Amino acid sequence: MTRLLLSPVLMSLFLLSLSAICSATVENAADCVAVGTLISSCTEFVNYGYPDPIPGSSCCDAMTVLGTYSDSSDKKRWLCNCFIDLINVYNSNATAISTLSGFCGIVLGFTIDPNTDCNL
Repeated sequence: MTRLLLSPVLMSLFLLSLSAICSATVENAADCVAVGTLISSCTEFVNYGYPDPIPGSSCCDAMTVLGTYSDSSDKKRWLCNCFIDLINVYNSNATAISTLSGFCGIVLGFTIDPNTDCNL
């Protein structure tokens, strides 16, 4: 019952976050708040390593939203830099962050890794 009540709320959050992402420009690459907001639905996994994200979970729904955004080279570069910023901030959780797209079956077009060069 709770899941059904949260679903519209989560969907609204995703749509608002997607709107914020789409309104950002590549020149304003430092503004990765919307990406962080979406990834916050993966907090348990990132912080504790469980439960594994599965397609259909709020975490994977967030990754799906991000995956639909990476449809051009500039957007991929911007999104990649946002993920690298997240990894730098939450360095102890870098491995968990880097595995999110794989668990969710989402192809972002780049590898989430602290050593990734987003400018390629």
